Amino acid sequence: MTLIDHTIAPTDPVGMNSPRLHVDAATIGYDSRIISEDLTVSIPDQSFTVIVGPNACGKSTLLRALSRLLKPSTGSVVLDGKSITSYKAKEVARRLGLLPQTSIAPDGITVADLVSRGRYPHQKLIRQWTDTDERAVLEAMAATGVTDLSPRLVDELSGGQRQRVWVAMVLAQQTPLMLLDEPTTFLDIAHQIELLELFTDLHHAGNTMVAVLHDLNHAARYGTHLIAMKDGKILAQGAPADIVTADLVHEVFGLACHVIPDPITATPMVVPLGRDRSTPQTP
Repeated sequence: MTLIDHTIAPTDPVGMNSPRLHVDAATIGYDSRIISEDLTVSIPDQSFTVIVGPNACGKSTLLRALSRLLKPSTGSVVLDGKSITSYKAKEVARRLGLLPQTSIAPDGITVADLVSRGRYPHQKLIRQWTDTDERAVLEAMAATGVTDLSPRLVDELSGGQRQRVWVAMVLAQQTPLMLLDEPTTFLDIAHQIELLELFTDLHHAGNTMVAVLHDLNHAARYGTHLIAMKDGKILAQGAPADIVTADLVHEVFGLACHVIPDPITATPMVVPLGRDRSTPQTP
Protein backbone atom coordinates (compact mmCIF):
# COMPACT_ATOMS: atom_id res chain seq x y z
CA MET A 1 0.00 0.00 0.00
CA THR A 2 1.24 3.50 -0.80
CA LEU A 3 1.08 5.50 2.40
CA ILE A 4 0.33 9.13 1.64
CA ASP A 5 0.24 12.00 4.12
CA HIS A 6 -3.24 13.50 3.81
CA THR A 7 -2.76 16.03 6.59
CA ILE A 8 -5.33 18.82 6.64
CA ALA A 9 -3.95 21.97 8.24
CA PRO A 10 -5.92 23.46 11.13
CA THR A 11 -8.25 26.24 10.00
CA ASP A 12 -7.91 28.19 13.23
CA PRO A 13 -4.55 29.55 14.45
CA VAL A 14 -5.54 28.48 17.96
CA GLY A 15 -5.25 24.89 16.82
CA MET A 16 -1.59 25.39 15.97
CA ASN A 17 -0.67 25.52 19.66
CA SER A 18 -2.54 22.44 20.80
CA PRO A 19 -3.14 18.90 19.53
CA ARG A 20 -5.50 18.64 16.59
CA LEU A 21 -7.91 16.50 18.59
CA HIS A 22 -8.63 16.98 22.27
CA VAL A 23 -11.40 16.92 24.86
CA ASP A 24 -11.96 19.85 27.21
CA ALA A 25 -13.83 19.31 30.51
CA ALA A 26 -16.45 17.12 28.82
CA THR A 27 -19.30 15.19 30.37
CA ILE A 28 -20.26 12.33 28.07
CA GLY A 29 -22.76 9.51 28.29
CA TYR A 30 -26.04 8.16 26.98
CA ASP A 31 -29.30 9.97 27.81
CA SER A 32 -29.27 10.43 31.58
CA ARG A 33 -26.48 7.88 32.19
CA ILE A 34 -23.15 9.67 32.63
CA ILE A 35 -20.07 7.64 31.71
CA SER A 36 -17.35 10.28 32.10
CA GLU A 37 -17.56 13.63 33.85
CA ASP A 38 -15.26 16.65 33.49
CA LEU A 39 -13.00 14.62 31.19
CA THR A 40 -9.98 16.38 29.69
CA VAL A 41 -7.59 14.51 27.41
CA SER A 42 -5.43 15.26 24.37
CA ILE A 43 -4.47 12.99 21.48
CA PRO A 44 -0.82 13.75 20.61
CA ASP A 45 -0.42 14.63 16.95
CA GLN A 46 1.06 11.86 14.78
CA SER A 47 0.92 9.40 17.66
CA PHE A 48 -0.39 5.87 17.81
CA THR A 49 -2.57 6.36 20.87
CA VAL A 50 -4.15 3.28 22.44
CA ILE A 51 -6.96 3.45 24.98
CA VAL A 52 -6.97 0.56 27.45
CA GLY A 53 -9.04 -0.43 30.46
CA PRO A 54 -11.53 -3.01 31.72
CA ASN A 55 -14.89 -3.66 30.08
CA ALA A 56 -17.47 -0.86 30.42
CA CYS A 57 -14.91 1.68 31.66
CA GLY A 58 -15.70 4.30 29.00
CA LYS A 59 -13.12 3.51 26.29
CA SER A 60 -15.59 3.24 23.40
CA THR A 61 -17.64 6.13 24.79
CA LEU A 62 -14.57 8.35 24.63
CA LEU A 63 -13.86 7.22 21.07
CA ARG A 64 -17.46 7.96 20.04
CA ALA A 65 -17.16 11.45 21.50
CA LEU A 66 -13.88 12.02 19.65
CA SER A 67 -15.62 11.06 16.39
CA ARG A 68 -18.68 13.30 17.00
CA LEU A 69 -21.06 10.35 17.34
CA LEU A 70 -21.65 11.46 20.95
CA LYS A 71 -22.08 15.12 21.87
CA PRO A 72 -20.87 16.08 25.35
CA SER A 73 -23.56 17.51 27.60
CA THR A 74 -20.94 19.91 28.97
CA GLY A 75 -17.48 20.80 27.71
CA SER A 76 -16.36 20.14 24.16
CA VAL A 77 -14.40 18.02 21.73
CA VAL A 78 -12.04 20.18 19.70
CA LEU A 79 -10.81 19.32 16.19
CA ASP A 80 -8.29 21.60 14.51
CA GLY A 81 -9.01 24.50 16.85
CA LYS A 82 -12.81 24.40 16.60
CA SER A 83 -15.59 22.51 18.31
CA ILE A 84 -16.12 19.32 16.35
CA THR A 85 -19.87 19.99 16.32
CA SER A 86 -19.27 23.19 14.31
CA TYR A 87 -18.18 21.19 11.25
CA LYS A 88 -20.50 19.63 8.74
CA ALA A 89 -20.49 15.84 8.86
CA LYS A 90 -18.74 15.52 5.50
CA GLU A 91 -15.95 17.86 6.60
CA VAL A 92 -15.38 15.81 9.76
CA ALA A 93 -15.26 12.68 7.60
CA ARG A 94 -12.49 14.22 5.48
CA ARG A 95 -10.45 14.85 8.63
CA LEU A 96 -11.01 11.66 10.61
CA GLY A 97 -12.14 8.14 9.88
CA LEU A 98 -13.92 5.86 12.33
CA LEU A 99 -14.06 2.08 12.59
CA PRO A 100 -16.89 1.47 15.08
CA GLN A 101 -17.10 -1.53 17.37
CA THR A 102 -19.98 -3.04 15.40
CA SER A 103 -20.80 -2.34 11.77
CA ILE A 104 -23.70 -3.59 9.65
CA ALA A 105 -23.35 -3.74 5.88
CA PRO A 106 -26.36 -3.20 3.59
CA ASP A 107 -27.88 -6.42 2.29
CA GLY A 108 -26.49 -7.61 -1.02
CA ILE A 109 -23.44 -5.31 -1.09
CA THR A 110 -20.13 -6.60 -2.40
CA VAL A 111 -16.76 -6.10 -0.77
CA ALA A 112 -15.60 -3.72 -3.51
CA ASP A 113 -18.75 -1.61 -3.20
CA LEU A 114 -18.49 -1.39 0.58
CA VAL A 115 -14.82 -0.34 0.51
CA SER A 116 -15.70 2.22 -2.19
CA ARG A 117 -18.05 3.91 0.26
CA GLY A 118 -14.99 5.13 2.09
CA ARG A 119 -14.53 7.61 -0.75
CA TYR A 120 -17.90 9.32 -0.16
CA PRO A 121 -16.48 12.25 1.88
CA HIS A 122 -14.26 13.16 -1.09
CA GLN A 123 -17.07 13.22 -3.65
CA LYS A 124 -18.53 16.47 -4.97
CA LEU A 125 -22.20 17.34 -5.25
CA ILE A 126 -22.27 15.58 -8.60
CA ARG A 127 -20.46 12.42 -7.61
CA GLN A 128 -17.74 11.55 -10.09
CA TRP A 129 -15.51 8.54 -9.61
CA THR A 130 -11.87 9.42 -10.30
CA ASP A 131 -8.62 7.57 -10.77
CA THR A 132 -7.64 8.78 -7.29
CA ASP A 133 -10.74 7.12 -5.83
CA GLU A 134 -10.04 3.90 -7.67
CA ARG A 135 -6.42 3.84 -6.54
CA ALA A 136 -7.37 4.51 -2.91
CA VAL A 137 -9.83 1.59 -2.91
CA LEU A 138 -7.41 -0.82 -4.57
CA GLU A 139 -4.60 0.13 -2.18
CA ALA A 140 -6.87 -0.24 0.86
CA MET A 141 -8.03 -3.70 -0.22
CA ALA A 142 -4.47 -4.81 -0.95
CA ALA A 143 -3.23 -3.54 2.43
CA THR A 144 -5.90 -5.48 4.32
CA GLY A 145 -5.67 -8.62 2.19
CA VAL A 146 -9.22 -8.55 0.84
CA THR A 147 -8.54 -7.97 -2.87
CA ASP A 148 -9.49 -11.55 -3.75
CA LEU A 149 -12.78 -11.05 -1.87
CA SER A 150 -13.78 -7.96 -3.85
CA PRO A 151 -16.62 -9.59 -5.88
CA ARG A 152 -18.09 -11.49 -2.92
CA LEU A 153 -21.08 -10.41 -0.84
CA VAL A 154 -20.08 -9.06 2.56
CA ASP A 155 -22.74 -11.10 4.37
CA GLU A 156 -21.16 -14.31 3.01
CA LEU A 157 -17.83 -13.64 4.74
CA SER A 158 -16.50 -14.86 8.05
CA GLY A 159 -16.30 -12.47 10.99
CA GLY A 160 -12.58 -11.98 10.51
CA GLN A 161 -12.93 -11.33 6.79
CA ARG A 162 -15.71 -8.80 7.39
CA GLN A 163 -13.58 -6.99 9.94
CA ARG A 164 -10.75 -6.60 7.45
CA VAL A 165 -13.22 -5.28 4.85
CA TRP A 166 -14.44 -2.61 7.29
CA VAL A 167 -10.85 -1.63 8.01
CA ALA A 168 -10.27 -1.36 4.25
CA MET A 169 -13.20 1.04 3.96
CA VAL A 170 -11.70 3.30 6.65
CA LEU A 171 -8.30 3.17 4.93
CA ALA A 172 -9.91 4.12 1.61
CA GLN A 173 -11.25 7.25 3.32
CA GLN A 174 -7.60 8.41 3.54
CA THR A 175 -7.93 10.68 6.55
CA PRO A 176 -5.02 12.00 8.65
CA LEU A 177 -6.75 10.87 11.86
CA MET A 178 -8.12 7.34 12.29
CA LEU A 179 -10.23 6.17 15.24
CA LEU A 180 -10.42 2.38 15.63
CA ASP A 181 -12.72 0.71 18.15
CA GLU A 182 -11.40 -2.79 18.85
CA PRO A 183 -10.08 -3.25 15.29
CA THR A 184 -8.65 -6.73 15.97
CA THR A 185 -12.02 -8.21 17.00
CA PHE A 186 -12.73 -11.59 15.30
CA LEU A 187 -9.21 -11.80 13.87
CA ASP A 188 -6.84 -14.69 14.49
CA ILE A 189 -3.45 -13.85 15.99
CA ALA A 190 -1.67 -13.69 12.62
CA HIS A 191 -4.17 -11.21 11.18
CA GLN A 192 -4.14 -9.20 14.42
CA ILE A 193 -0.39 -8.67 14.12
CA GLU A 194 -0.65 -7.97 10.39
CA LEU A 195 -3.26 -5.29 11.01
CA LEU A 196 -1.37 -3.69 13.90
CA GLU A 197 1.76 -3.58 11.74
CA LEU A 198 -0.29 -1.82 9.05
CA PHE A 199 -1.51 0.75 11.57
CA THR A 200 2.10 1.26 12.65
CA ASP A 201 3.09 1.92 9.03
CA LEU A 202 0.28 4.48 8.74
CA HIS A 203 1.45 6.11 11.94
CA HIS A 204 5.02 6.28 10.65
CA ALA A 205 3.70 7.90 7.46
CA GLY A 206 2.43 10.80 9.55
CA ASN A 207 -1.11 9.78 10.43
CA THR A 208 -2.55 10.02 13.93
CA MET A 209 -4.00 6.69 15.04
CA VAL A 210 -6.31 6.17 18.03
CA ALA A 211 -7.36 2.62 18.89
CA VAL A 212 -9.24 0.84 21.65
CA LEU A 213 -7.46 -2.46 22.33
CA HIS A 214 -8.13 -5.18 24.91
CA ASP A 215 -4.70 -6.80 24.68
CA LEU A 216 -2.42 -4.79 26.95
CA ASN A 217 0.72 -6.32 25.47
CA HIS A 218 -0.34 -5.33 21.96
CA ALA A 219 -1.10 -1.85 23.26
CA ALA A 220 2.33 -1.52 24.86
CA ARG A 221 4.16 -2.94 21.84
CA TYR A 222 2.47 -0.90 19.11
CA GLY A 223 1.21 2.20 20.89
CA THR A 224 3.37 5.28 21.32
CA HIS A 225 0.93 6.83 23.80
CA LEU A 226 -1.39 4.98 26.17
CA ILE A 227 -4.51 6.22 27.94
CA ALA A 228 -5.52 3.95 30.83
CA MET A 229 -9.16 4.29 31.93
CA LYS A 230 -11.30 2.95 34.75
CA ASP A 231 -14.84 3.92 35.78
CA GLY A 232 -14.96 6.68 33.18
CA LYS A 233 -11.79 8.35 34.47
CA ILE A 234 -8.27 8.51 33.13
CA LEU A 235 -5.88 6.98 35.64
CA ALA A 236 -2.68 7.36 33.63
CA GLN A 237 -1.45 8.44 30.23
CA GLY A 238 1.90 8.60 28.54
CA ALA A 239 4.48 6.46 26.77
CA PRO A 240 4.09 2.72 27.54
CA ALA A 241 7.57 2.53 29.10
CA ASP A 242 6.65 5.36 31.45
CA ILE A 243 3.27 4.18 32.74
CA VAL A 244 2.91 0.39 32.37
CA THR A 245 3.81 -0.99 35.78
CA ALA A 246 2.54 -3.88 37.88
CA ASP A 247 0.89 -1.37 40.22
CA LEU A 248 -0.98 0.34 37.36
CA VAL A 249 -2.15 -2.98 35.89
CA HIS A 250 -3.46 -4.02 39.30
CA GLU A 251 -5.18 -0.67 39.82
CA VAL A 252 -6.83 -0.66 36.39
CA PHE A 253 -7.60 -4.35 35.87
CA GLY A 254 -7.32 -5.85 39.35
CA LEU A 255 -4.71 -8.23 37.96
CA ALA A 256 -1.57 -9.30 39.81
CA CYS A 257 1.34 -9.48 37.37
CA HIS A 258 4.99 -8.93 36.62
CA VAL A 259 5.99 -6.39 33.99
CA ILE A 260 9.13 -7.38 32.09
CA PRO A 261 10.79 -6.14 28.88
CA ASP A 262 9.40 -7.70 25.72
CA PRO A 263 12.26 -9.89 24.38
CA ILE A 264 11.72 -8.56 20.84
CA THR A 265 10.86 -4.88 21.26
CA ALA A 266 11.93 -4.16 24.89
CA THR A 267 8.52 -2.56 25.43
CA PRO A 268 6.67 -3.46 28.66
CA MET A 269 5.19 -6.96 28.65
CA VAL A 270 2.59 -8.00 31.22
CA VAL A 271 2.94 -11.51 32.63
CA PRO A 272 -0.12 -12.41 34.75
CA LEU A 273 0.44 -14.20 38.03
CA GLY A 274 -1.89 -17.18 38.21
CA ARG A 275 -2.50 -19.00 41.45
CA ASP A 276 0.07 -21.61 42.50
CA ARG A 277 -1.34 -24.76 40.91
CA SER A 278 1.25 -26.96 42.64
CA THR A 279 -0.77 -26.47 45.84
CA PRO A 280 -4.10 -28.34 45.99
CA GLN A 281 -7.03 -25.92 45.99
CA THR A 282 -9.85 -26.17 48.50
CA PRO A 283 -13.13 -26.87 46.70
